[in-house]
Amino acid sequence: MPRDHVGFTDAAAAVDLLQHLYDEATHFLAEGFRSTIGAGHPGHRIRAFYPEIRITVTSFGKVDSRLSFGHVAGPGTYATTVTRPDLFRNYLVQQIELLLQNHGVPVEIGLSHTPIPIHFAVAATVGMAVPQDGVMEFALRDVFDVPDLATTNDDIVNGTLLRYPDGSAPLAPFTAQRVDYSLARLAHYTATDPTHFQNHVLFTNYQFYVEEFETFARAALSDPALGYTAFVATGNQEITTPDGEIQPVAKLPQMPTYHLKRADGQGITLVNIGVGPSNAKTATDHIAVLRPHAWLMVGHCAGLRNSQSLGDYVLAHAYLREDHVLDDDLPVWVPIPALAEIQIALEDAVEEVTQLEGYELKRIMRTGTVATIDNRNWELRDQSGPVRRLSQSRAVALDMESATIAANGFRFRVPYGTLLCVSDKPLHGELKLPGMASDFYKTQVSRHLQIGIRAMELLRETPIARLHSRKLRSFEETAFL
Repeated sequence: MPRDHVGFTDAAAAVDLLQHLYDEATHFLAEGFRSTIGAGHPGHRIRAFYPEIRITVTSFGKVDSRLSFGHVAGPGTYATTVTRPDLFRNYLVQQIELLLQNHGVPVEIGLSHTPIPIHFAVAATVGMAVPQDGVMEFALRDVFDVPDLATTNDDIVNGTLLRYPDGSAPLAPFTAQRVDYSLARLAHYTATDPTHFQNHVLFTNYQFYVEEFETFARAALSDPALGYTAFVATGNQEITTPDGEIQPVAKLPQMPTYHLKRADGQGITLVNIGVGPSNAKTATDHIAVLRPHAWLMVGHCAGLRNSQSLGDYVLAHAYLREDHVLDDDLPVWVPIPALAEIQIALEDAVEEVTQLEGYELKRIMRTGTVATIDNRNWELRDQSGPVRRLSQSRAVALDMESATIAANGFRFRVPYGTLLCVSDKPLHGELKLPGMASDFYKTQVSRHLQIGIRAMELLRETPIARLHSRKLRSFEETAFL
């Protein structure tokens, strides 16, 4: 039975009630599902609701505008449904504290009118799974709620939903159902539990980086001063010592993912998204709900300038988007700006690892436009069209993922950046052939990954208020990051 909302001026206490309401609701659904599986149709619906946060602001009073989040745009009621308070506790406490500080009114915690789909309610229950439709003697949706696309889509982050039916405005970028959907997808695609994901995410498009990441992780675990506490591999295999054993898996997931953890969640996650903008979109669509502090692409690219050499780096400061996978969500006329804090961290990391700086750094690194295309074999087409567009754009490199990752970072308000390594120069007769690739990978991957890791360590030291740039926020933004 829905209960009245309770006002709070203490963020931790507010999250405690969110946790209690969520646990109570999911336990009720799990028990109802277990009973139904054994006894059959109960003769009535079994339903429970997500908890929610609401705040009503009555003043246009100015807030600290240096911060890009933590405050609402103007008077009104703002609300968001909440799932997995255990996973998001630190985030929720932080966001609620900012609301309380900036607006001086209590937040209200209670049950929403959004039912929890049974699939998400039992997802964390060991030994319990929802059978596919047709297995049971009755239609599952006759008794339980199932996922509803009306509350699972991206209309908030896409800027197409400004008000809920009750007149309230979104308080957070994702609804609870949207978050639950992505948590389930992450476990499926990465074969690691969302609880292991860290606040700094590296994306790559080659398995070679994974091997180097594990080597680095084992070395890091041997040095307590670095602050890393565990390394998690495919299948949620977790080691806490350098010599911990990780068993090979019979079949890798679509996007193998590995986590070098810290107790505060400020470690590094590496995702091998494979090749292509579709994979890049899929990974970032779901990782975005975890609200990471930064994600970077560290992969390989085709160098487009004759002055480049294999192994050189490209620091993207603009993107030519010919990947098309985000055209319906983020029109191509929307610029994707470079973020100063990310750019500086990447350049500083290159200088530290290579021991080059200033004018000498230009020998091995170019800044410029990176083009992302959806055709892996673009070289086989008539070159007059593609090459002319690449030249007109002033692009210095081409790949299949970077612009997608950056554009989705912009769309989801997640700080993003790209540092690529030139692995071939197809316009100049240097193709990616097996023999060349082998020698190249052996000498370049380790250093490139070290640069990506060092950049993340530098970003970890950057205050969150500076990292989450106002360039990523629109006119009418959600208060939550």
